[in-house]
Order: sequence, then C-alpha cells, then structure tokens
Amino acid sequence: MDSQLLVSTIIILVTFALYIGIAVYNKAKETSDFYVAGRGVPPIFNGMAIGADWMSAASFIGMAGTVMILGYDGLAYIMGWTGGYLLLTFLLAPQLRKYGRYTVPEFIGDRFNSHPARITAAICTIIISFTYSIGQLSGSGVVIGRLFEIDAKIGTMIGVVLIAFYAAFGGMKGITWTQVAQYLVLIIAYLIPVIFMSLQLTGNPAPWLSYGRIVEEIGELDRQLGVSEYFAPFTNGSKWQFIALMFTLMAGTAGLPHVIVRFYTVSTMKAARWSGAWALLFIGILYLSAPAYAAFSRFILMTKVAGSKISELPAWTKSWVDTGKLQVADTNGDGILQWQEIIISNDIVVMATPEIANLGVFVIGLVAAGAMAAALSTAGGLLIAISSSFAHDIYYRVMKPGATDANRLAVARWTIVIATLLAGLVALNPPGVITQIVAWAFALASGTFFPALLLGVWWKRSNAQGVVAGMLVGLGVTLLYIFLARDGHTILGIIDTGAGVFGALAAIIANITVSLLTPAPSQKLQDEVENLRYPEQMTYKDGEVWINEDVDFKG
Repeated sequence: MDSQLLVSTIIILVTFALYIGIAVYNKAKETSDFYVAGRGVPPIFNGMAIGADWMSAASFIGMAGTVMILGYDGLAYIMGWTGGYLLLTFLLAPQLRKYGRYTVPEFIGDRFNSHPARITAAICTIIISFTYSIGQLSGSGVVIGRLFEIDAKIGTMIGVVLIAFYAAFGGMKGITWTQVAQYLVLIIAYLIPVIFMSLQLTGNPAPWLSYGRIVEEIGELDRQLGVSEYFAPFTNGSKWQFIALMFTLMAGTAGLPHVIVRFYTVSTMKAARWSGAWALLFIGILYLSAPAYAAFSRFILMTKVAGSKISELPAWTKSWVDTGKLQVADTNGDGILQWQEIIISNDIVVMATPEIANLGVFVIGLVAAGAMAAALSTAGGLLIAISSSFAHDIYYRVMKPGATDANRLAVARWTIVIATLLAGLVALNPPGVITQIVAWAFALASGTFFPALLLGVWWKRSNAQGVVAGMLVGLGVTLLYIFLARDGHTILGIIDTGAGVFGALAAIIANITVSLLTPAPSQKLQDEVENLRYPEQMTYKDGEVWINEDVDFKG
C-alpha cells in the first residue's frame, strides 16, 4: 500500500468512525428526534448542518470543475444556489417553522386540509430526493474508486452501505450532529488546497483576492491557443440558458424538502431566521472559494501538464485515466500533450487538483475525506426526507393513524435502507455528471414545491384543488422538458438543467387558475395563512393587542 493510499485511508476511516460514533450517541429514541431532532438545535449549529446538508457532492466535487470547464457560464451555479437561500430565508422558512409541522408534505396537507395534497407532496418529495441522492452516491463512488484504485461502481456500493447504516440509525437527531462534524471536515478540506495553490501561484494566502490575476493570465493563454476565453460570457450556452439555470437553482433551493426540514429542527421562528443567516455565511465560504479553485486548477493544467511529453506525464494521470474520468491522447502524433487533447470530467477536478499541484499526501487524503463528508451529509438529509414522506405523511397520517412510535420508527428506518439500495443501483450507471443530476432535482423542486409553498404562504385564496393541480402540472412539464431537451428539442437554447423555469411557470398558472375556478378555502384556513406571515402571533385580550414572540402556530 503506497503512502498516499495509506494516509487517505486512515483519514477517511477516522472521519467515518467519528460520524458513526455521533450517530450512535445521538440515536433517535422518539419520532420527534427522528424527524426534527427534538426541535432543540441551536441556530449556529443548525447553520453548519444546513451548510453540510446543502454542500453536496455537486458543490464540493462538481462545482469547481464545472466552473473550470465552462468558465463564466459556470457561475450560474454559484449565483443560483446562493441566491436561493435568500429566497428561502426571507420568503418561506420562518413561516413554515411557525406552522410547527414535521415535513413539507405535512405542511401542505394541513395548510390545504387535504389528504390528496399531502400524498401528492409526499410523492414529489420522494421523486426529488431520490433523484438528488443518485448524484450523491455517484460522487461517493468517484471518491472511493480513486482512493482504492477500484471501479467507481464498487466505490458506490461501499458508500451505499455506510449511508444506509448511519442515516437509519440516528435519524434527524444523529444526522444533524453528524452534519456539523461533516461541515467542519469538508470546509477545512476545501480551503487548505486553494490557500496552498494561491501561495504557490501568487504568493498571497487569500485566494479570493489573488485569483483575478490568474484569470487574466488564463485569458492570455486562451487567446494564444485559439480557444474561447475563460471569462467570456455565454460561450457554452445561450444567455437564456444562463438565466433559466439560475432561476431553476434559486427556486429549487427554496423548494427542496430536505433543506426546508432543517428549519423545523430549531425552537422558534427567530431561530429559523438566524439558522438561515448562519447557513449563508458557512455556505458562502465554499462558494466564494470555488471560482478561485477552478482558476488555479485550470492554470496549473495549462502551464504544467499541457505541453509535456506524453511519455513523461506525471504519475497521477495514469491513476485518473484508470477511473475513466480523464482522457489524454496524442491525436496529432507529435508526442506532446496539447491542451485540446486533455479531456477531464467535471467530477474529478477538485479531487485531482491536490495531486496536480503536488500538495502532498496529507492534503490529498484530507480532500478525499472532505468529498466523502459532502456526499454523505447530503445523502443523509435526502434519505430522511424520503423516509419521513413515506413513514410519516403516507403511512402514519393517511394509512395507519393509530400506529405506535415503535411502528413508525421501524417503517422509517426500513424506508431509508430500501431507498438507499435503489438509489445506489441507479448510481452504478448514472444518467449524467453529478452537477447535471443535481440540477434535475432542483428543476423538479422548482416546478412542484416552490410554487406550492409560495402561493400556500402568500396567497390565501390558493386551495387544495389548485395546489394538487399545480404540483402535478409542474412535475409533468419539468419531466417532459428534461426528456425533450436531452433529445435536442429546446426553447431559446434552454437545455435540460434549466427545465425548472417552465415547470414553475406552468405550476403557478395551474394553481391560480384551478383555485379561482373552484370554491375558496374556509375562512379558518385563510385566517391561519394570514397569521403565518407575521413573526409574532397576535392575540386579543380585553380589547388590547398582546404580542407573543416566537409562538409555534399549531392551527
């Protein structure tokens, strides 16, 4: 076993032991522990858990690679994913927390007083979370496959076993505290390489301030090579695709069930708002670093790998070629590797960069551990969302209202195990790269939950028939556009990753139209919706208004 493999294995095993130990220590004993961590998580730690839940394999592994390959056009991912948190924090999260439920389908079912709405929302949650989890399990396969120099498919199955164990065991309580540890691991693992690369290339340890000069040099290299410039906008897609992708990611963020449920784990509306603020800070640290990571990686590849003799390529290239994620071929037969002859997958840039930059075995191992933390933390949150949608919203609220706590926990745990195995089977041969698969999940969320929650909170006339019609139409239109776009049939150059803009528009029109054509909700439901919009619950006593701050609204 070489030193790189040994160090990486030790670091990953230590972090795995930490995650499993936290999950066992915080084992869920009650349903409120399993679904919402007993609603006792402090905002700063909930912000870290949201950050880990949010910064998935797509963010950690895929985003810098996407920006490196797409240049300016890749910034839509950063702007969309970050901007979505502003929408969620200000438009929806505090109001949903005030309603005091466990899950998004439960909120929709009770807000509209409708079992069909609850079941439709639960099915949408399962579809969205399942799609998203395929990307995470695929990411874990890339990491484990490279680490042990085995096929990525075997790596994926190892990830499946690990995730199924600790998600089923600890529930939301275990996952929350596991995600706090995972955030610390992944952010340290992300920052150390980019800081070292900044020092190597510019002499400045602050990559956020120094990478602008490297981008200018990359632009000059692009001009010399006759390729499209790194920072030239809309060279890899239309401006409509850029806008559609950005909207899809923003609206999808505000509608993702596994993200929204994190705001249910705190005690009050005020704590929900502060959780959002802390999450933005913790997420911003990585998202502001990704463009610098991308620029440094591209510069090192262009100056230190391209131009080398094919027979003298560094050892790391063979390892990545063996995974199938890197291709180097001397197509013009001159014995020299040209920039245009390097085909590198988006999904390996972050993982390969410590080797490309020769940062040492410890940093390589740390990045592998960070990538696993990113994939595992999000997968855990997604599986809880799938589990709660079936076990709580369908099994308990509809099929068997008299089920005991023990029954409900057993069903929830078995749902996680089955969902993980099924997602793992699909991830063995994923239908796209990680960021693309994740973008589909966001498109589905923006076409279903974003319109349902937006109108459910801010338009009291929206009724049960309207929300069901909106979710079904949004789901259908989004899926249809994804399949059509993958076959080359697009509108305004908007490809499959921007499909959410059509789904959201169709869902809002369907929701409003059907709601207006059918009877209005009861006055009681309309009053509840109006009450949701205020940070305090106002009550009247002896002709005076009394303000009770941060009171949960139970309907």
